[in-house]
Amino acid sequence: MEWLSFWDYAFMRQAFAAVLLIMPLFSILGTMVVNNGMSFFSDALGHSALTGVGLGVLLGMSEYSLPMIAFAVVFALCMNRVRQSRAAGTDTVIGVFSACGVALGLVLLSRGGSFRNYQSLLIGDILNITASQLWVLAAALAVTAVLWVVCFNRFLAVSISPTLAKTHGIAVKLFDNLFVVMVAVIVMIAIRLVGLLIINAMLVLPAAAARNVARSMRSYHVLSLIFGVFAGVLGLVLSFYNAVATGPMIVLCAAAVFFGTLLLSKQQ
Repeated sequence: MEWLSFWDYAFMRQAFAAVLLIMPLFSILGTMVVNNGMSFFSDALGHSALTGVGLGVLLGMSEYSLPMIAFAVVFALCMNRVRQSRAAGTDTVIGVFSACGVALGLVLLSRGGSFRNYQSLLIGDILNITASQLWVLAAALAVTAVLWVVCFNRFLAVSISPTLAKTHGIAVKLFDNLFVVMVAVIVMIAIRLVGLLIINAMLVLPAAAARNVARSMRSYHVLSLIFGVFAGVLGLVLSFYNAVATGPMIVLCAAAVFFGTLLLSKQQ
């Protein structure tokens, strides 16, 4: 069958496997990101990747994954701490941190005019994923799934009412920080494949689409997973046959699902 000819290429099979790992990760975490109104929070985390890479360059490292993850975790915890203190509005705090993350990263990477060497971070390249990166994604999905099963009720309680959660003996700050660390690590693992310009859209759109039509927390998660995988696979296939960038095509497919569910919800 001609429409399955993409399967003849090894790089497409690798990318297909990556989509089946990345989109469930984003769909799972995205449900809580949307619930907590943290869409711009995850966007700011993506921007911090530039600074992580810049620190890796300063340290003379050829592999930037560790400094990216380390800086993103510290960045997320600091941003969360300021957000919890309510010293300023949440949107203001996130905006300041996001701007600082981008500016510092650009300053570090532009030393000697070398920023052009890192422009691939902006759009990512899932078609060049390696076997080792697939294993990292698989491990990340497994750990995230376990944490979600074990800690979901606590995450949900903290997102609904921190005060009520505290009265039930839940360590609110611990689970709040654990969640932002999870998001930070996943974003940094996936950002080379997806790109920092659109990674937030991939994280938010499947969950936002599911929220439009879900009638329970269970259906919310199931639909987010279905929409995420559907958009990922469709975007990958369409990008192959139309010779366009994969990440943006996946986002467009996810956006189409979102607007479709939004229209459907208005008719009910």
